[in-house]
Amino acid sequence: MLGATTALSDAHGGASQGPQHRLLMIEDDGDAAAYLSDQLSSVGWQVEQTADGEAGFQKALRQNFDVILIDRMLPSRDGLELVKELRRRGDATPVLFMTAMGAVSDRVAGFRGGGDDYLVKPFSFEELDARLHALVKRGQGASVERVVLKVRDLEINRIERSVRRAGVDIELLPLEYKLLEFLVLRTGQIVTRKMLLEGVWGFQFDPQTNIVESHISRLRTKVDGQAGTPFITTVRGAGYVVAEG
Repeated sequence: MLGATTALSDAHGGASQGPQHRLLMIEDDGDAAAYLSDQLSSVGWQVEQTADGEAGFQKALRQNFDVILIDRMLPSRDGLELVKELRRRGDATPVLFMTAMGAVSDRVAGFRGGGDDYLVKPFSFEELDARLHALVKRGQGASVERVVLKVRDLEINRIERSVRRAGVDIELLPLEYKLLEFLVLRTGQIVTRKMLLEGVWGFQFDPQTNIVESHISRLRTKVDGQAGTPFITTVRGAGYVVAEG
């Protein structure tokens, strides 16, 4: 919760106008929600707002949004559990957590729960606007240049966000898909833990957890399946690599 709208600081003078994107904001602090809604609308966002977790969950299920902006602590349904359930149901809408819960463990929980970005209060409006646009761009723009990625017997369709290996569909969670796509785009290159933390989780620091290793392990279980050849190889002391052949 935000406590005071002034904590957001920074007017939107530097934010740029652009095409409208639909944004769902789930925030129970009335003053903060009103301020954010006004600021976001003034720079071109089409904002749908609710103060209740369960109501926000139902809106997310029934309507299409380009991005979801959500607090962690909400009435009716906790923000983290809300996002986990959306991901379980296959909803891949980009999610930005905005919260006063700024400990490393809180951030890690947010990313593990399916969040795409995490912004700790207080923050500037300009940073929020930039991060939201980055999430929308990441979700929509990246697919234009290379729609289908093929490496050996694996194929990724970046518009459908679907994965197949040897003709068999592989069901991945949104973060697992993001991790696999990141690796495949760097086929033949050793990808370090630092690169993954920055490029997949958005961390500019090492959270000192096994978040990378555990996600790689789960991804391998799904991608390798009954295949005889591992798709992702560990380079001891260096990182991971997807070999070309």
